[in-house]
Amino acid sequence: MAALSAKGATVVDSEEAEVLACQKALEFTVDASFSNLIIEGDNVTVMQTISSTQPNLSQLGLVYENIRCIAAGLRYVSFSCVRCSANSVAHSLARYASQIDNEIVWMEESLPPAFEALYLDSSFF
Repeated sequence: MAALSAKGATVVDSEEAEVLACQKALEFTVDASFSNLIIEGDNVTVMQTISSTQPNLSQLGLVYENIRCIAAGLRYVSFSCVRCSANSVAHSLARYASQIDNEIVWMEESLPPAFEALYLDSSFF
């Protein structure tokens, strides 16, 4: 298991934030030499658009296409939508990212800024 917290560009809405975070997760997966990935997001539009084979003609269309291209190179990838309450680790890492200047990666270790959220998310299993 791995996690990443990084400050991104200013976004206009939750769709843009989620799709850019998804792209960052896929890029990190490739950089870390992982071949299996499960992405869970709480934005239904993003998860459905990524999973679709139809081209997206919105302003984010190229980002969606890039996500699909990166995902095609992995051995296993799954995209699913989860309740916002089941995505608290991602939200904790996003809040933490707003307080840092550089990317921080955790590999096979506990996530200090999201430890409580990780515990709460695990109670959903």
